[in-house]
Amino acid sequence: MITGKNYVGNRLTGSGTKTYRTFNPLLNIENENEFIEASTEEINEAVFLASDAYITYNQKSGKEKATFLNAIADGILALDDTLIKTYCSESGLPEGRAKGERGRTVGQLRAFATLVEEGSWVDATIDTAIPDREPTPKVDLRKMLVPLGPVVVFGASNFPLAFSTAGGDTAAALAAGCPVIVKSHPMHAGTSELVASAIIKAAKVTGMPNGVFSNLNSSGIEVGVQLVKHPMVKAVGFTGSIRGGRALFDLAAQREEPIPVFAEMGSINPVIMLPGALLNRTPELAKMYAGSITAGSGQFCTKPGLLLGIKGESLTNFINTLSEEIIKIEPSCMLHPNIIGTYEKNKKSAIDQSGLVVAAEYGSEVSVNHAKQTIVTVEGHTFLENIKLHHEVFGPFSMVVQCEDAAELQNIISNLEGQLTGTIISDDNEITKYPHVIATLQNRVGRIIFNGVPTGVEVCPSMQHGGPYPASTDSRFTAVGTQSIKRWVRPFSFQNWPNDLLPNELKNANPLGISRSVNENQTFDAI
Repeated sequence: MITGKNYVGNRLTGSGTKTYRTFNPLLNIENENEFIEASTEEINEAVFLASDAYITYNQKSGKEKATFLNAIADGILALDDTLIKTYCSESGLPEGRAKGERGRTVGQLRAFATLVEEGSWVDATIDTAIPDREPTPKVDLRKMLVPLGPVVVFGASNFPLAFSTAGGDTAAALAAGCPVIVKSHPMHAGTSELVASAIIKAAKVTGMPNGVFSNLNSSGIEVGVQLVKHPMVKAVGFTGSIRGGRALFDLAAQREEPIPVFAEMGSINPVIMLPGALLNRTPELAKMYAGSITAGSGQFCTKPGLLLGIKGESLTNFINTLSEEIIKIEPSCMLHPNIIGTYEKNKKSAIDQSGLVVAAEYGSEVSVNHAKQTIVTVEGHTFLENIKLHHEVFGPFSMVVQCEDAAELQNIISNLEGQLTGTIISDDNEITKYPHVIATLQNRVGRIIFNGVPTGVEVCPSMQHGGPYPASTDSRFTAVGTQSIKRWVRPFSFQNWPNDLLPNELKNANPLGISRSVNENQTFDAI
């Protein structure tokens, strides 16, 4: 049942005075439930509880944390149709998308459970003492990754499950041993409360400390600002706009004790369309990219918002075919009236720029809050000269840049901001003719794709979901996959520490049976 209250630890509370409702964009009406924004007192209590819980929770074994994470996954599945219907009513997204995202969320939790139960992820490194070394004795040093402390996670507007309350950031932080305080997204507060109830229940059943998780409502920025500035918060996870992520990054940097903000932000995901591929496969590629641009109404951080090609008959044919294919697709509902409003505003701003040509725009009438997909084209030199054309238009919009030659193509790529992905569309060995273009693209992105589409982010250890700023605030880390746990930990060394007082991960006997580096040799053996 949705109460509209905040979970401050395991206690439902609603002492604040500010209330709001979520919105059903498909029906264009407010949803029934009223939510109470967290008060300053509730925010402080949640952080204090998280700080106290950290002392106990960070000492939990990998097996205990795995049991907790699996219990959360079970609890989310037990919410069944109630969760799916709430998700749909607050997002306008279809049931199939809701169930798919629920599956991804559950899968992430179980993947982290497997990771921490096995235990080798802590990167245990041991260099044993050599007391008789000349001219000075060598000390015994043992290092491993340890959790940072309480983490604040901001729910993402476009993924009410997979990047929100129990999404990747939360799963990774809990797996690392960090208590989590979620600032739920105001557009899906009901979905967040339901998922939070599953997390709280799982914490109780598995014996986790009160305060290991809290879920706070917020209709605006105030709650998030207070959380980021709180001295007991040690790290922040965010998925959203460049403006929002940068504001949090700056707030965290201005603290007396600056803390890391791992923000995954905007990206236009450039796609390089090489001439040979266009000559031979335009119908196939046009259909594939029309689908990718409009998937989820263009509300993916990996939507291909920029297509780059070298001028010629092949590129012209591709633009014409893409234009034909994209208007065949029925427009879909965007997440909220404010989001479609921003889409229309940013689209108009782009189209109003000198030199842009609208190649295709869905022309028929559409239902309320449904976005009309649009393709525009521009000359390469115009794109280079106008930085406004480099900015993301969040929604089903993509720009085709017509470059004079490979040199201009490379120049354009080198002048792009950092991106999550870059894609190469190539025929046979065509790619080998463009080594400098590929090298330049690799320098601007976190993941490079060959003959595919950037939409679709596989959850696995090899995934890199992050890139040079402003795609993310730290390109060394991923926001997706089990390697994302590395954001919420720091390396810590024990010097000449008594063996029986060391963590199990570093003891001579290796009681956990994990893989460790011992005197520069990777081994499962005891010392």
